[in-house]
Amino acid sequence: MAKIMKVGIVSVATALALTGCFNNNDSSSQQEGHNTGVGQQESTTQSQPATAVKSPWLASKNTTRINTNDPAEAAAVISQTLWMATSDDNRPGGVVLANPQDWQTTLASADLIHHPNNGPVLFVNKEGIPDVTLNELKRLKPKGVEMNSGVQVVLVGDLGQKVEDQVKELGLKTDKIAGGNPAAVAKAIDAYYTKTAGENPPSVIVGSMDSQEYTIPAVNWIAHMPEPLLYVKKDEVPAETIDALKTRGGKANIYILGPESVVSANVEKQLDEYGKVVRIAGNDPYENAVAFAKYKDPATGFGWGITTPGHNFSFVSKDTPALALAAAPFSHLGKHAPLLWTNKAKMPDSVMSYVMSIQPKYKESPTEGPYNHAWLTGGDDALSAAAQGEIDTMLEIVSASGEGHGGHGGGTTNTGTTQPNTTGGSAGHDMFSMPGMKH
Repeated sequence: MAKIMKVGIVSVATALALTGCFNNNDSSSQQEGHNTGVGQQESTTQSQPATAVKSPWLASKNTTRINTNDPAEAAAVISQTLWMATSDDNRPGGVVLANPQDWQTTLASADLIHHPNNGPVLFVNKEGIPDVTLNELKRLKPKGVEMNSGVQVVLVGDLGQKVEDQVKELGLKTDKIAGGNPAAVAKAIDAYYTKTAGENPPSVIVGSMDSQEYTIPAVNWIAHMPEPLLYVKKDEVPAETIDALKTRGGKANIYILGPESVVSANVEKQLDEYGKVVRIAGNDPYENAVAFAKYKDPATGFGWGITTPGHNFSFVSKDTPALALAAAPFSHLGKHAPLLWTNKAKMPDSVMSYVMSIQPKYKESPTEGPYNHAWLTGGDDALSAAAQGEIDTMLEIVSASGEGHGGHGGGTTNTGTTQPNTTGGSAGHDMFSMPGMKH
């Protein structure tokens, strides 16, 4: 009993420490429009105590929300979620610092999350580091990457000298990848990876430097796997991208992410000179992200290939792309997750259809599994409670017979009960009219 109590006290202390780190920063927008504690909803009849604080996480049975709209804050909370830093076993090797306002640089820098760093991308401003990021660097105490001469922090992009000075004041060893145009920075990141990891991945993703809603879904894959992201314009392949492709000796596996409206057929033809080209695309950003989540190249192993139940997903509103960049590490540790775009009030039909197609179904008992889960990044202003409820419901394991949980384990299903509308009004889908949703 004493041992159990000790573990419980440590767990509570750890949670309070993380919450303290979450709230101790200088972000100006973070306190607006969010819940102040787990389970506080509009229908709550119990008032919150005066000392209640906003929880960094809000969980349901199948979802976990990173409860902030502030990108730097979200990046820090996600870092806390994945790297507990309680010992060297769960401490990162290195950390990348980037400015999310320069989305192309921050996106491409995610290639360094897995190798060489095993660490997050945290956010800075061009001229300084916000307190929430400084506090997270202090908590993490990155070990240093042996294969990268013990570097603990890599600064990527056009950042002022003050950023580097603030990192060095913490006693951390730094390295830099200079800023420039997006294609040049992506080429430099690709070369940095090759130098530190000791390999030049034959496969690459090519995306538009002008269309973040189509290109950002690449971030979860490059954070998870060695393939880099290289940039093109709609009708032009920059010289820096050509240089990076040439290092593959004409044998690159090139995966274009996005339809011809953002990366033209002419660019696809130009890229064909440097290897085999495959296009992964959808008619809009939502369908495009779904297409990538479903795609798998059996010849190379590239792609998520998620077409069956038993997986994790990262949902972010298309209106908050910087939060998707913050959420990239969700594909690196834990239940690896591709990015799916959604809307504030509900899933678009294309995303709903995809999620329904992989909903887990049991034959005899829900304990059979498998189970789905999702990370949601954003506060109520980005993703409503109704949206989280809808996602949670559609991830729930259901009876293959459509009887619902009441029909298993020898129980009796009550078919005379009217099901409540949990969609939050007209903003959601009518989930109880869907197969298997009779609970």
